[in-house]
Amino acid sequence: MTRKLKKGYYVKGQFIAEGSEADLAFKLELKGSDEPSRTELKRESDELQELGEALLTLRAALLARLPLSEKLVDAVVEAKRISNFEGKRRQMQFIGKLMRKLEPQMLVAIRAALHEQNFGSAQESLSLHLAEQWRDRLIAEENAFEEWLRAYASTDAQQLRALIRQARKDAAAQAKAPAGEAQRHGRAYRELFQLVREQMQAIPAPELPAVPSIASMQ
Repeated sequence: MTRKLKKGYYVKGQFIAEGSEADLAFKLELKGSDEPSRTELKRESDELQELGEALLTLRAALLARLPLSEKLVDAVVEAKRISNFEGKRRQMQFIGKLMRKLEPQMLVAIRAALHEQNFGSAQESLSLHLAEQWRDRLIAEENAFEEWLRAYASTDAQQLRALIRQARKDAAAQAKAPAGEAQRHGRAYRELFQLVREQMQAIPAPELPAVPSIASMQ
């Protein structure tokens, strides 16, 4: 009995069967259509499913901040409660279905909330950066001490001076260490940063000029 040949055609030496994903993609390409292929739709669906699963890890405060529908929030809460594997799988499929109905702006908001949870908010990152700048200036510049006290008058000046003095001694000792040895910061360096952070949390920090490196002071 003669085997029935598949209907199709060849493109650059490759056989493409009619009705296959390759056939649909090729025909869309010929039409110049922007309509997504089945592969693209599947990838987008999988990404939304993963984003829905990530929602389960979001802290309650961040989840409450998102203007999600009551149905989606309830579905997330229910998914957290379910321990049965099959039940959990079905619930996650339902969440994925709801995720596919969300507007692009909402998906952006969800990703931003997850990023904030994993890496901290932009405001927090800025605050840490400013604290690091002040710590480095206090160690590197003589006039930074008085400047700091003008901005943060409630600081214990004696404690601040002692920490700066010790941090400078530690930095000088570290500069004499053998070449190639990993840099180690002493306890005073860490405590100075903590003191700066505590004061800055109470009073907004003024803008700072560029910070010279400790190495340039040697």
